[in-house]
Amino acid sequence: MTDLIESRRAMTTQRQRAAVILSAAMFAAVVLVATALVGGYRINLTPSEPLGLWRIVPLHRPVAVNDLVFICPPETAEMREARARGYLRSGSCPGGVAPLIKTVIAVSGQHVEIGVCVSVDGRLIASSNFAPRDGKGRRLMPFPSGDIPPGYVFLHSAFPGSYDSRYFGPLPASGVLGLAQEVLTLAP
Repeated sequence: MTDLIESRRAMTTQRQRAAVILSAAMFAAVVLVATALVGGYRINLTPSEPLGLWRIVPLHRPVAVNDLVFICPPETAEMREARARGYLRSGSCPGGVAPLIKTVIAVSGQHVEIGVCVSVDGRLIASSNFAPRDGKGRRLMPFPSGDIPPGYVFLHSAFPGSYDSRYFGPLPASGVLGLAQEVLTLAP
């Protein structure tokens, strides 16, 4: 009988230790994630840019062509539809979407033409073919060509299935969170 009582006490002690260790590990994970978010670190799980850990670097100048940026899209009908179709992931931007990682290919005053490919001020953009349908066969509409208005940027990703300004148009530059800097990513 004494052996049974001792055995039960030992099991209870082991469970208490396990609960303390598990609680400490969960607390450490929460602190790590919170610290990473406050420090501007994000994990990219989309194929538009290499998968892995990225950092948002503050931008202390106006956004420029060829900047690779993190940007929050505005909460618009196009973005709500994109979210419903699964093009955008959940996150902390307006409308509950994650920031996009895209390259700025045109800024205010530049002219963008969208046909079979995208051109900016008459210069063709590599890897910018327009896809009339998404991967599930749903129709995609090109953004109408035109000049980029003041305070807006036109975004692009070379990934063939990227959902970028070819489809949703220019976005407000005020949504730029900062430059996108690779920290630890998988090579494409």
